[in-house]
Amino acid sequence: MKLLDGKALSARIKDEIAEQVAQIKAQGGNVPHLAAVLVGDDPASQSYVKSKVNSCHRCGFESTLIKKDDGISESELLDIVADLNDNPDIDGFIVQLPLPQHIDESKITLAIDHRKDVDGFHPINVGRMAQGLPSYLPATPFGILQMLERAEIETSGKHCVVVGRSNIVGTPISILLSRKASPGNCTVTLTHSRTKDIGAVIREGDIVIAAIGIPHFIDASMIKEGAVVIDVGINRVEDESRKRGYRLVGDVHFDEVAEKCSFITPVPGGVGPMTVTSLLMNTLKASQKEIYA
Repeated sequence: MKLLDGKALSARIKDEIAEQVAQIKAQGGNVPHLAAVLVGDDPASQSYVKSKVNSCHRCGFESTLIKKDDGISESELLDIVADLNDNPDIDGFIVQLPLPQHIDESKITLAIDHRKDVDGFHPINVGRMAQGLPSYLPATPFGILQMLERAEIETSGKHCVVVGRSNIVGTPISILLSRKASPGNCTVTLTHSRTKDIGAVIREGDIVIAAIGIPHFIDASMIKEGAVVIDVGINRVEDESRKRGYRLVGDVHFDEVAEKCSFITPVPGGVGPMTVTSLLMNTLKASQKEIYA
């Protein structure tokens, strides 16, 4: 079993990005500028945005953080999005989810200029991705592709089983791995809460991507020998032995499953760090006009 260390890979890619940005600065080019909008005081969102800001500094990016309390109106947030769309100094930006219940997340996503949608959620980017056209890829699926590619894991002709059909992870990664590309060329099965005998279906997977949001949902009985397991889940479970009263676990029962795998990601330290890194990769592309002129 080989561990797919997302933390270490993320650090290497950030070093590569920093080198590119240093060259851009030396040549007087456009330095990438990422903005983030944070609404409310959700601890997970605050931690995630802080990580993005710190990563920007490490890579030589410019960054802007716009913080608003959860009483902001939908129209006020839409005005902020419009300002960022029109600001020529901002190459890409994200509105951190989740948003307060009184704000329509889909309306906010649709309001973001697809040319600055470095999260890869806008329907134009999703549609271009589905057709194999250049686009900003959703950050977590993009990170998974990087992990597979850099570990030289063969995907062509393999059966990939995706567990979970969210628009953020499950659905886009199923599209990406089925495309005629590398990584790609998989036969993909997308499973979800209505899949009958889901354990038997998962057991057929040469590559299993777990993104269902249920702690330890996948156990050893669901994994065949030699499978590659990518665990996207980040779940809090109570643990009185920890100072904070909880610990983070994935959707996969790591201790059981690891013995059967050829490759597996840990939680934490697996896919999570790659999500932020992918956002930086998209922002670098945006600053250099690689996708949209």
